[in-house]
Amino acid sequence: MTLTFNPNRYGELLSQYQPKLIRTEAENETALAIVEALVHRPDRSPEENELFALLITLIEKFEQEHYLPGADSTPRSRLLFLMEQRQLEQADLSGLLGSEEAIAAILTGDREMSTFQAKALGAFFHVDPGLFI
Repeated sequence: MTLTFNPNRYGELLSQYQPKLIRTEAENETALAIVEALVHRPDRSPEENELFALLITLIEKFEQEHYLPGADSTPRSRLLFLMEQRQLEQADLSGLLGSEEAIAAILTGDREMSTFQAKALGAFFHVDPGLFI
């Protein structure tokens, strides 16, 4: 049986959830919660599928604008961001990068990372080592 799209039901869903451009973390979290509920709903209706697709598009737009490294992003700022996300201190990376002095020089911008250090950080954070070069 093929389900048909009901514009009136879709309008009701839009009225209930009121999707809009996502501008804040709180709005993103709300949209993610709705998507999470929809993704686990068995036998979603065509209207729910359309709402799901719309929310995914809005979430992706927000995350691309707010989470992807921009032109101002540097290897140092990317490392600081990843450290913050994992709640790591300089000492947590000292063994990985050679010494506390080495990581301190990198974090203060006094020294650039070597290719070896970039590869080690890439493996540690599970990211492309090119982020640190």
